[in-house]
Amino acid sequence: MIQLSGIPFQQNGEWPSGSIESMIIDRMQGNPVIYSYQSINELLFEVKLRKNIILSARAMYQGNAKFEVFEQSRCNHEYWHLTDAGGFQLRRDVKPSDAIQDIYRNSSQYAFECATAKMIIYYHAVLNSIGDYFFNQLFRNIYLYSWNFDPDLGIHTIYTEHFLPGDVVYFTNPDFNPQTSWWRGENAVFLGDGTYFGHGLGIRTAEQMIQALNKQRKQGSTQSAYLTDLVVRPSFKHLAKFSRLLRGYRAYKLQHIAIHHNESSISCDRYLFYLNKIYHR
Repeated sequence: MIQLSGIPFQQNGEWPSGSIESMIIDRMQGNPVIYSYQSINELLFEVKLRKNIILSARAMYQGNAKFEVFEQSRCNHEYWHLTDAGGFQLRRDVKPSDAIQDIYRNSSQYAFECATAKMIIYYHAVLNSIGDYFFNQLFRNIYLYSWNFDPDLGIHTIYTEHFLPGDVVYFTNPDFNPQTSWWRGENAVFLGDGTYFGHGLGIRTAEQMIQALNKQRKQGSTQSAYLTDLVVRPSFKHLAKFSRLLRGYRAYKLQHIAIHHNESSISCDRYLFYLNKIYHR
C-alpha cells in the first residue's frame, strides 16, 4: 500500500484506467509492502520514472542494438571511447544527454551485454524524467560497463517477491553451459503486464525466459533456471529532488550556473546547495 506522510493514499482519477501509471499505482496498492513518501511529488516522480524505465526498455527492444559479450562490444565513436574491457567511456567533447540518446537513435552501431543494457535503460529513463539540463550537470563522466553506475543514480539491490513495474529482476541459470557462460542468467526489466525485457532474449513471460535459459544448460543438467527475488532499483527519492528543481528552473528561467566539476559527477546535494543559493539571493 502507499502512504503519504503516514496517511494512506487514495487514487482519485489522476491517471486513466489501463495507463502505465495506473498499473504502477495498482501494483503498489495491491502489495502488502508499505511504500512511504513524504509528499505527493515524491510519489509522482517515482511513477514517472518507472513509466520511463518501461518505455526505455521497450524502445531498446524495438531498436537494432545487438547482444554481445564484452569482447565483441561496439559503440558509436563519435560519442564514446570503446575501452579494452568492452565498456563505453563518454567522450569529453559531447553532451551526456546526446550520447545516451544516440544509443537509441543509431542503435545499429551498438552491441553490449545485458547488464550494460539495463544501465543504458536507467540513464535514458532518467534523462527523459529530469531533462537535458540537469542530466548533463549530474552525469558528466558516464562509463557504461556491466553494473558500473554514477553514484547519483543511487542503484541498490533488495530481496523481495513483490516486484513493481520498472524493477530490474534476475533470472538465474545455475547449471549453465560453461561454453556459453554469458547465459548464466538474465537481467530483465519487469514491464508490469506479466512480461519482462531482457537484452538478448527480448520480451517474454517469466516461463518463456526460464525455457530459453534452460536451453543453455550443461549436458545432463536437471536444475531448471528460475526467477530470483533479487531486485535492482535506482534511488527514486534522491532523483526526485531534480523534479522539484526542474520546476524551479522553469519558473525562474535560469540562464546559466557556473559550477566547477572534478572527474566525477557533481553530487545531487552539492548541486541543490548551488541552486538554493541562486534562488534565494
